[in-house]
Amino acid sequence: MKFLLKFFMSILLALPLTSLAQEVRVLSEAVDFRGDIGSVHRKTILLQNESIQTKTYFLKNLRGGIGSSQKVKICLGDQCFDPKRDLSKIQLKLAPGEIFTDFYLEFEMGITETRGSFDLLFVNVENMRDSFVVEAKYDVKSSSKDEFYHKSISISEIYPNPSSRIAQLDYEILDPKSKAKITINSFIGNPIAEYELDPSRSSLVINVTDFQPGVYFYTLFVDNKNVVTKKLQVKK
Repeated sequence: MKFLLKFFMSILLALPLTSLAQEVRVLSEAVDFRGDIGSVHRKTILLQNESIQTKTYFLKNLRGGIGSSQKVKICLGDQCFDPKRDLSKIQLKLAPGEIFTDFYLEFEMGITETRGSFDLLFVNVENMRDSFVVEAKYDVKSSSKDEFYHKSISISEIYPNPSSRIAQLDYEILDPKSKAKITINSFIGNPIAEYELDPSRSSLVINVTDFQPGVYFYTLFVDNKNVVTKKLQVKK
């Protein structure tokens, strides 16, 4: 009888631990940063609060290895934080059932070839056992003709950068059958402009006088495939 009593008591005591399921789910696919030295990449992290309560989470720590020349930033809307310096400022508040879409990771590839992985541990401010993890990995390579300099196009970086009036890039379409374009997005990923690269020309001039001061991202697409993304800074 005592044995049965102890057995049922152990089950009751274990219930709060085992019944606590993860209540925030990471909907995004594996976060994988691949690119050339010097490039910058952004990934959107989608989260869903599957509970019926409002949940607030803070970043407890960043685990894993990041190269000495690589940098990662956590962006919530239009605010970005360095997880090594701003740990206490990084908090997420999710309403019941909410799918949170304003969470981004920005990764600077740095100046050396390397690869690695890291993860971000978020913990509920009211219950340390309620947590979720965002996992990421990266692979940085040197630029080559088939990577940054695509086999169908040779293209320069935008200059001057920063720019206050006119920004320009030079290019040569090596394969006349290929279609290339440049897209420009705001710091938080909103589309700003799109330019088809004319094979009969050798440069693209962009008037940035109507752009708000700040950081933008320009991306080269060849045949609708993303080749590389880099920063453009606009100042007045």
